[in-house]
Amino acid sequence: MTSEFLSSKVRAVVLEKYGNPKDVLRVHTYELPPITPTTLHIRFLASPINPADVNQIEGVYPVKPTFTKELGILPDGEHKELAVAGNEGLAEVIAVGDQIKDFKVGDWVVIGRSGFGTWRTHAVATPNDVIRINHEGIGLIQAATLTVNPCTAYRMLKDFVTLNEGDFVIQCGSNSGVGQAVIQIAKAWNINTINIVRNRPDIEDLKARLKSLGATYIITYEELKSNEAKDLIKEWTGGNDIKLGLNCIGGDVAREMSKYLGHSGHHVTYGAMSKQPFSIPASILIFKNIKFSGYWMTEWNQTHSKEERAEMLNEVIKLIKQGKLGDVAYEEVLWGSQTENDESLKDKFLNAFDKAGAGFHGKKQILRMQS
Repeated sequence: MTSEFLSSKVRAVVLEKYGNPKDVLRVHTYELPPITPTTLHIRFLASPINPADVNQIEGVYPVKPTFTKELGILPDGEHKELAVAGNEGLAEVIAVGDQIKDFKVGDWVVIGRSGFGTWRTHAVATPNDVIRINHEGIGLIQAATLTVNPCTAYRMLKDFVTLNEGDFVIQCGSNSGVGQAVIQIAKAWNINTINIVRNRPDIEDLKARLKSLGATYIITYEELKSNEAKDLIKEWTGGNDIKLGLNCIGGDVAREMSKYLGHSGHHVTYGAMSKQPFSIPASILIFKNIKFSGYWMTEWNQTHSKEERAEMLNEVIKLIKQGKLGDVAYEEVLWGSQTENDESLKDKFLNAFDKAGAGFHGKKQILRMQS
C-alpha cells in the first residue's frame, strides 16, 4: 500500500431518511474504514451544492444515495443506515491498495457516479467510482465543478443538432451554471446565443456579466412575451433559423421560447426550475416539425463507458486551459475542520445551503474541505 498521512476521522453531511433537507440532514463524524488491496482512500478538496442534490435528499430524484451501516454509530448510540449527501466533487488520492495499478497518491479524481456522497472530508472508493483528471493548468474550483454544468452544456451543444459557425441557439435560465457554460462553449465554437433571463433589480449588471462571458444577445422573460420580440429576434438572426433551444425553467417561458425555433429545430429540456409544466402549440409540431427532447447528464454517464466520459472531460478541460471556459460565480465555504464540532459544521453547511437555493444570490456554493 502507498499512502500519505491522514486523519482517520471523517466529517460528513448525512441523512437517515428522505425529507426537507433542513429537517433530515445532520453532520456525522466517523472512522475511515481501513484500506484494502482493491480500494483507494481519497480526501475531498471541494464539493459544490447543486439543485439536483436537493431533489435527491427529498427522495424525488431518480438516482438514490447509498444507505449503509458502515458509517458508524450515531452519538445517541444507535447504529442506523446513513447516506452521505452530495453528488459532485473533486478529491485527491491519499492511499492506494496494493492491487491497484492505475492510480497513485496525489492524483486528482472526480466522482464517476451519482449517489456516491461528496459532502465529506474523506472516503473509501474503488477505481470504478472515480475518474482521474489531468489537472495541470486548471484551478481547484474549475476541477471541482467540472462534471455537471460544463459537461451538460457540452453534450447538449453537440448531441441534438449539427451546429455550424454562425448558427443560433436560444436558452432560458441563461445565468445558471449550465447557462453560463453554454454561453462560453458556444462562443468558443463561434455559435451565437440568445439568452433569456428574469428581470431583477441588478439586471444591467447581470447583462454585463453575461456579455463578458460571450453572450451574443440577452432578453428578459418579460421582453420575450412582448409584441416587439418577434421583430427584434428576427433582426438579431438576420432571418436565419434558430436550430436549438435549451430549457431549464419550464412553464410559460419554455413555451414562448419554442415559438422562436426554426423549422426542424430541437427544443431540449434539462431542468424544471419553475416546477411548472408547459404546453406545446400544435402549429409548431405540425408546420415547423419542432422536436422536443429531455436531457439528463446522469443517464448519459450511465450509458457511456468510463473511457468516453474521460474523453469528454478532457475536451472540457482543454477549453478551460485555452481560457475559453472560466469559473462560474462562486462562494467558498471552508468546511470540515477537525477542530469544529458537528453542530457548528451543520450550521455552516445549512447557511451555504440556503444561499445555494436563493433565487437572485447568483453564486454557486462550494464546500472547500479543511482536513
